[in-house]
Amino acid sequence: MIERKEKKGKIMLYYVKKDYDDEKMASLMNTMIKPNAIDYIIDHNADVYTNDGKLLLRFRKGLLKKHAVDDFYNNVIHFATTSKSRNRGSTTGSKNKSVWTNPEVMSNIIGYFDKLSPIHKYLLKQRGKVLPKITVRETKFVQDHPDKFKKLLPLISEIDYYYKKFIPDKYAKQKKKANQTPFRIGSTSFTTITTNVNFQTSIHTDKGDDPEGFGNLVVIESGKYSGGETCFPQYGIGINVRNGDVLYMDVHEPHANLPIKLETPDAKRLSIVCYLRLSIWKQTKGKTRKFMEYHNKTIRAIKKS
Repeated sequence: MIERKEKKGKIMLYYVKKDYDDEKMASLMNTMIKPNAIDYIIDHNADVYTNDGKLLLRFRKGLLKKHAVDDFYNNVIHFATTSKSRNRGSTTGSKNKSVWTNPEVMSNIIGYFDKLSPIHKYLLKQRGKVLPKITVRETKFVQDHPDKFKKLLPLISEIDYYYKKFIPDKYAKQKKKANQTPFRIGSTSFTTITTNVNFQTSIHTDKGDDPEGFGNLVVIESGKYSGGETCFPQYGIGINVRNGDVLYMDVHEPHANLPIKLETPDAKRLSIVCYLRLSIWKQTKGKTRKFMEYHNKTIRAIKKS
């Protein structure tokens, strides 16, 4: 609920309080939200603070360069729509524990990940080998499409640039960690990217990322759709992130997005989240680039041999 608002230059400042207590919020985790649960949707440059002064989000419209947005979309969209996952668990609203019975969604991880894939584990077990001490690996997209991966970097670098500009205190803590590991994306503060296509997430908090950092969200769209706004249901507010916009937000607060209504056959809402996975940093801090190259070669060889 918005308690008060004021304008500072071209930015609207909102101060919000909780619509209900934490116990009620806990009972709503991993359920889907509906439009009537949200009091207000923000569609303009805005900073939102909780009534105790904590920054909840910072939203800026139309910042990202069109060529970087287009290059990212053109180089990832085929992979993002054809490689599906059952491993998003409760984020899909599923109560199942098994990946075999969870809903299949267009959600993928790009960059580096902190666990070996099921096929890696299966092959190691078949050969009587133990898991390596460091389980960080390149993702499938990076291995199979290195040239396309390079073309994603301009947009990721832009997101990183504005992260430093808009959230400097938390950026500094995250960047310090990123600088300590070669397993990161370019020279950014990120190790990992998640892409989602036409995926309505349930109410959740992000786990596995740097708890000292701040989250972000970029959306690239094609065709025509409505909905999909990113919402903080406990505060009753949502943000309409569209093409070229960038949202920085506290992803450790419960959040989700509204239903997505596809209005044309080609409609796609590609959402992009960049972050530093804490386990990657813990496993690889202090390692050299030479170590990374040898390690990556070793992990790739598991599937090839």
